[in-house]
Amino acid sequence: MKAIWEAIKAGYLRVIEPAADFLVRRRVNPNAITTVGTICTLTGAVVYATGHIMTAGWIIALTALFDVLDGTVARRTGQSSVFGAFYDSTLDRVADGGVMAGLAVFYASSALYHNIYMLVVCLLGIIGTFLVSYTRARAAALGIDAKVGVMQRPERVVLLSVPQAFFGLALHGWVLMAIVVLLTVTAWITAVQRISFVYRATSKKPLVNV
Repeated sequence: MKAIWEAIKAGYLRVIEPAADFLVRRRVNPNAITTVGTICTLTGAVVYATGHIMTAGWIIALTALFDVLDGTVARRTGQSSVFGAFYDSTLDRVADGGVMAGLAVFYASSALYHNIYMLVVCLLGIIGTFLVSYTRARAAALGIDAKVGVMQRPERVVLLSVPQAFFGLALHGWVLMAIVVLLTVTAWITAVQRISFVYRATSKKPLVNV
């Protein structure tokens, strides 16, 4: 799976290379790219909330390039900074929470697809997503690199955009529901995996499987 994602990332980087070159030549501030990307993602979240699932999927898929461009421009122009990394990570959490919140509003307000259970799943997904980032950040503060788990952010962004862009509310919305459930479950699994990883890294006693 890691090899597949690396191949996809390499191909994606080649596609966006002209845009990166353009921004590098003009020495655009990478924090500005991060900000614009977050605003665009939140726009997609609002579109999700209004029920235009396919349109929102395309918006988020297209704005995903900002996640790559800000870091690329920062490195190539020598504008990388500790604050830039902090700012990028913070706005990533805003974007992730915003998209899941948009889906929660959709399930809460849609006349045709109203589903209280999916609303609860979305809310659990928001908590799980934040736990994934928090556990890694807290582990890093302890000197532990806890970048482990079944669902990393790139995969999450892909699942929040590509299936919706192509399928929308296909099969009476079951495709979307399956994706949301998958994201929520894997977010919690990833959080637990990171907690377990830190436990093993910090405990003198081996972790007992039950």
